[in-house]
Amino acid sequence: MITPQPDANPIPAPTPSKVIAVVNQKGGVGKTTTAINLAAALALEGLPTLLIDCDPQANSTGALGFARPRDGEEARLSTYDVLLGHATLAEALLSTEIPNLKLVPSSKNLIGATIELIGLEGREFKLREALAPLRADYPFILLDCPPALDLLTLNALVASDGLLVPMQAEYFALEGISELMSTLDRVTQAFNPALSLEGVLLTMYDDRTNLSQQVNENLKAFFDDKLLKVTIPRNIRLAEAPSHGKPVALYDPKSRGAEAYRELALEILSRNNLESPEANRRKAAAAAAASTLKSFQIPEKKKTRFWSSTKEK
Repeated sequence: MITPQPDANPIPAPTPSKVIAVVNQKGGVGKTTTAINLAAALALEGLPTLLIDCDPQANSTGALGFARPRDGEEARLSTYDVLLGHATLAEALLSTEIPNLKLVPSSKNLIGATIELIGLEGREFKLREALAPLRADYPFILLDCPPALDLLTLNALVASDGLLVPMQAEYFALEGISELMSTLDRVTQAFNPALSLEGVLLTMYDDRTNLSQQVNENLKAFFDDKLLKVTIPRNIRLAEAPSHGKPVALYDPKSRGAEAYRELALEILSRNNLESPEANRRKAAAAAAASTLKSFQIPEKKKTRFWSSTKEK
C-alpha cells in the first residue's frame, strides 16, 4: 500500500459565507441601526462584509454617507436594478469609508419593485440568484429589510441563512414576535428549508427599568440560547451617527453604542465558530506582551556605602 503524503502547500478551505437578514415587521426597533453598525463592526474585525439595503426608505444607504441622487442626476444602480435583472450585484457595489465594507444601495424605485416582481417567474428567488456569484467573497452578507412582510422581505428571507431580529424591551414588541415566527415557519417549509433564527437582539435597552428586565426574562424563557447575550443600550451617539453619514464605530468609537455593536459582532462570530483577523492579531499581541513580561528580570540590588542598611554594616 502507498501511504498518501500530506500536501506540503495545502489549499486553504474557503471561508464560509453567511447571509443574515435583519428583520422585524415592526418599525422603530433599531433594525437599520443594527444592520449598519453590525456590518461596520464585522468589517473592522478584518472580515469582508457586504450590506444590501432592501428597504425603499434607503436609510442604510444614507447613514453610510450616500445621499439620494438629486433631480436631473443619473441614478446609481441599486437593489431595485439587481432584483429586476437590470444589473448584477457586482455592478451595483459601492465602497464605503471602511475598506472591508461594501454596500448595495437602495433607491425610491424599490417601492414599485413588489408590483413589478409579481409577474416574474421565480420572483421569490431573485435576490438569492443575484447573490450566488459573490457569496464566496464575503464571510458575512447582511440584508436590511423593510418593516413589512412583503415580497421584498420574502426575497431576503429566501436568500438568507439566518434571521437577526432586533426588538425593544416593550410589551408591544412581544406581541409581534409570534407573527414573525409563524412567517419564518412558512418560508422554511415553502422556499428555504435551511433558514434558521440567528438570534433575537434587545435594542434601546435600559437595565434600570423593571419592564426591560421582565421582557428580557420572558424572551429568555421563550428563545433560550437564541436570545443574544449582548444588548444594545439607548445611546445618543447611535442616534447622531446617521446624520453624519457614518457608522457609530467611526463617529465615536469609544461610545457605549460602538462598544455594544463591537461585542455583538464578536458574539455572532463566536456562535459561528469563527475568529476574525483582528482577534488573531489581538491574541498575538497579548502573547508577545506576556512573553516580554516573562523575560523581564528585575536587576539585582547593588550594595553601596551610601544606601547600605544598618544590618549590612
